Amino acid sequence: MNETPPRVHAEIDLDAVRGNVRALRERAPRAELMAVVKADAYGHGAVPCARAALQAGATWLGTATPQEALELRAAGLEGRIMCWLWTPGGPWREAVEADVDVAVSGMWALEEARAAARAAGRTARIQLKADTGLGRNGCQPADWAGLVQAAVAAQAEGSVRVTGLWSHFACADEPGHPSVQRQLDAFREMVEYAEKEGVEPEVRHIANSPATLTLPESHFDLVRTGLAVYGVSPAPELGTSAQLGLTPAMTLKASVALVKDVPAGHGVSYGHHYVTSAPTTLALIPAGYADGIPRHASGRGPVLVGGKVRTAAGRVAMDQFVVDLDADTGVRTGDEAVLFGPGRHGEPTAEDWARAADTIAYEIVTRIGGRVPRVYLGS
Repeated sequence: MNETPPRVHAEIDLDAVRGNVRALRERAPRAELMAVVKADAYGHGAVPCARAALQAGATWLGTATPQEALELRAAGLEGRIMCWLWTPGGPWREAVEADVDVAVSGMWALEEARAAARAAGRTARIQLKADTGLGRNGCQPADWAGLVQAAVAAQAEGSVRVTGLWSHFACADEPGHPSVQRQLDAFREMVEYAEKEGVEPEVRHIANSPATLTLPESHFDLVRTGLAVYGVSPAPELGTSAQLGLTPAMTLKASVALVKDVPAGHGVSYGHHYVTSAPTTLALIPAGYADGIPRHASGRGPVLVGGKVRTAAGRVAMDQFVVDLDADTGVRTGDEAVLFGPGRHGEPTAEDWARAADTIAYEIVTRIGGRVPRVYLGS
């Protein structure tokens, strides 16, 4: 029996994920590599991508939420996993029991980790996060001494072990930004203080994807690579994926749902922001903002269909949008439309969609929704 052609689907090239991890390891040969698989691996599928990354030499996995970390453990993934976005009352005990390294940015988090360790009857692995200038999570320099001293005391009692000291850049994707050096200096000072107080971390880390690619002095013991693992350039200023030696892993495809001829003066989609200027042929692409196609790309989003790159005509709706084929009668219902991919065959890239929607490529791949099936290649 033939399978029904998918309305829309995302092909995920796991060989590309492996190749990207190897390329990133070459950029940071003296550091371990963490593959960040938060947000379902930036929309690519956390468990398959985590396995592929480990096969290619990643030694850590990183998640934002503890639920994401616990899902990896439930899927049978072993080795080191770290998660960093905690709120009071979170599943601290479950994370401790699952041997997940948990981030601590303040006294309340340290106390919850200690309580979880006592309840679990085992030592909690914690990583102290320093706010070196990003201004989000992390402990401010003025409060660092108190947090470090409390963590050292908790370590002496056996409830925790400080396995890491870490921070996060604000502007590593802007080469030469003065905040980068300021954050590096602050991180070194805060690490030095913690080590003087008796902390012996397994890993010190601050480098994200752009810093891994461009800032060797930031690599320390571990680099945390997120978007670059999936082959998308973390910033156009740093270069394209190809220039950085990366291969985008996601290709988003749809099956043309309808092809029809319309007269001049025909309105297209909500609001009639697009009206045909001459008799033409329209093709219906059955994907919309419920699938993660950005509505902000209305009238601008590019699609490869019929061997040519077309542009979304009018508004992107919840489930569909239209392209004007310019009376090209070569396209048929059921033909393949490629919204984005690596760009090797003339198709648009995630970066092209980011420009069309006035956003970043991170958002384009991550927002592809759960009702879009993932098809894994190279598994």
